[in-house]
Amino acid sequence: MVKSVALIGLGGIGMLYDLKLPNSVLSHARAFSEHNSFKLVGAVEPDETLRKIFYKNYNELAYPTLAELFDHCLPDVVVVACPTNLHFTVIDEIFRFYNPQAILCEKPLAYCNEDAEAINNLCRVNGVKLFVNYIRRADPGVLEVRNRLIAKDICLPFKAVVWYSKGVLHNGSHFLDLMTFWFGPLQSIKLIDAGPHISEEDAEPDFHVDFVHGSAIFCSASEENFSHYTLELIAKNGRLRYEKGGVINWQGIGMHETLISHYQLESLVETIDHDMNRYQYHVVEQLNQELIGKQSSLCVGGDAIKTINWLLELLDQRKQLSGI
Repeated sequence: MVKSVALIGLGGIGMLYDLKLPNSVLSHARAFSEHNSFKLVGAVEPDETLRKIFYKNYNELAYPTLAELFDHCLPDVVVVACPTNLHFTVIDEIFRFYNPQAILCEKPLAYCNEDAEAINNLCRVNGVKLFVNYIRRADPGVLEVRNRLIAKDICLPFKAVVWYSKGVLHNGSHFLDLMTFWFGPLQSIKLIDAGPHISEEDAEPDFHVDFVHGSAIFCSASEENFSHYTLELIAKNGRLRYEKGGVINWQGIGMHETLISHYQLESLVETIDHDMNRYQYHVVEQLNQELIGKQSSLCVGGDAIKTINWLLELLDQRKQLSGI
């Protein structure tokens, strides 16, 4: 059965990212419109210009308020893609009208633990599935790496270095979530350098994290200079690199050509198939799996709260160190 979908927020991830990229699926609007198991039925957006763009491209009305949308329809799935500080208010208002089957919320779920827990509890007590849009979990290449870790084709323990920019809550959290998806729950987090304060809620610290079978250092880069998101992981049997917008390369090890009993990285580099050019479509496909009763790779509300809490602990360490 086709599920109806409404979008709350028609900004970048809601609609604009792929508006002029016909071969990409980078927004909620295009992803749901292209998936046969879903149908876009409307949106909410305060900006009249964006509402007109939505209608022109998707032939569905966008409304200035939730009340007007829900007078028109009660969608099975609601996508919350408004600013983070409005997530709780919007989700609380949704439940004043009805209970959808699922809510897909943009990351971070909230800026504070209280709002994140309140959102999760609202969904739990009303029997509504809550997912947070950490897109990398749905990418075929990321899933392949996870399968190799489970099969022990990538051998632990590991050490990793992650570069991120544009805020630890907004973008660093993507890679922290990715690493917990691959390696399990975080064990500890420790500030290395406070870094710049980029907004009232967010900053760009350098920090160290521990997992049961490895550790990673996160370093911040200046978004003002250029965007930079990479991960280099050293395992017992090779090196994994995640870079260039989602390219995943694996290098195994082999005997050194001249030094007896020494190993080195092989010259052959395997590029693991990925599809980050259509990342949002893969999220929607994983959501479809959930709604038909199958297992998915999506981040659920409880996992998103754990990520938020670790990062809030990090920002508290930063505040104590710098007094910011």
